[in-house]
Order: sequence, then structure tokens, then C-alpha cells
Amino acid sequence: MRANAIRAACKRILDLAGSLTALVAFSPVILGVALVIRLTMGRPVLFRQPRAGLHGQPFILFKFRTMAEAPSTVVDPSTDAARLTGLGATLRRFSLDELPQLWNVLKGEMSLVGPRPLLMEYLPLYSPEQAKRHRMKPGITGLTQVKGRNALTWEEKFQWDVWYVEHWSLWLDLRILLSTVVKIFKQEGINQQGQATVQKFGAERR
Repeated sequence: MRANAIRAACKRILDLAGSLTALVAFSPVILGVALVIRLTMGRPVLFRQPRAGLHGQPFILFKFRTMAEAPSTVVDPSTDAARLTGLGATLRRFSLDELPQLWNVLKGEMSLVGPRPLLMEYLPLYSPEQAKRHRMKPGITGLTQVKGRNALTWEEKFQWDVWYVEHWSLWLDLRILLSTVVKIFKQEGINQQGQATVQKFGAERR
């Protein structure tokens, strides 16, 4: 137990050091993106949504807004593909929309590396094996992102998430962070084929 506590403390130190360094280094980019979104899409600049964190506990995820607002008079909202703006697509292509999550890491709600935080509505849909992904804090990036991101099936994503939880080490985190930088420049697996992002988990069962 003591060894696990030491490892968890080391991971938290890495998260604090990494998120603080990134927030300072990317502050001009963060401010610039926020200004452009405000001028081109208006308010809100940030997208906020409840997501499942450690042990499935909810927290508010922050991202830069990438979609136009759905008209309030429309009962059936526009699809993601229709609402995704040109600016939003560019932000997603270079993962700049994820930068506000550094604040989630600083608050201790997320980690730099871990399974991606998913919707609260998915919690009842997980198998006991898939639910193991919540034994660690969600991450800005993770093993799923470097193995294929949205090009993977849900089953493949969960397999990699659980493998990460069961084999986690600081060395693995550093490798994933380095691989993430490479993936961003290669722009691989950003969207699921034929969709703006990815099909909702469980949609294939309906």
C-alpha cells in the first residue's frame, strides 16, 4: 500500500509540474484562442460538461468551444458535423481545444495521462471489466489516444484503458506524453470515419 501511495504522489507531482509549466508556456496560445473564439463565435468561449472522473464521480470538464450553438427553435438539434465550425475543426486538429483541461489537472480532477473522461450517461453501460478504467483519474491524453484515438472501436478503447490502469508507471506516462506530441503533428485518428467526432457508446446497440 505504501508503494502505491508513493507512486500516486509521484504521479500527482508530475501532473502539477506539467500542468503549471504548460499553462505558463501556452498562456499566449490560450489567450489568443479564447479571443478568436469570442470574436468569431461569441459566448460562451468555454465548453463545460459533467464527466465521470475517479471512481465515476462527476466533475466539470473544460474545453474550448468548437461548435456553433444549436438553434433553440429546432427540436432536433443540428448534427455535430453541421455545427462544427472551421475554427473548431482546426482547434481539434491540433488538440488546442483540450488546453483548458490543464486547469482540471491543476485542480486534481484529471491527470495529464489516463483514460479519457467520458459522459456520465455511459456509467451504467460498462461491463465490470470496462468499469476498471475509473480506478484512475481521467487524463488529457492516454494510451487510447496514442493507439488510434477516435479511429478505434469502443471495445478497443476500453481494452487499452484497462491495460493502462493495470500496467501504469511513470515511465509509461512519459512515453505516452511523447507519443501524443507525435500524434498531434501527424493528425491521426482525430475523427471517426464519417462523423465529426465519434459515435456515442451504446448507440450501436439500439
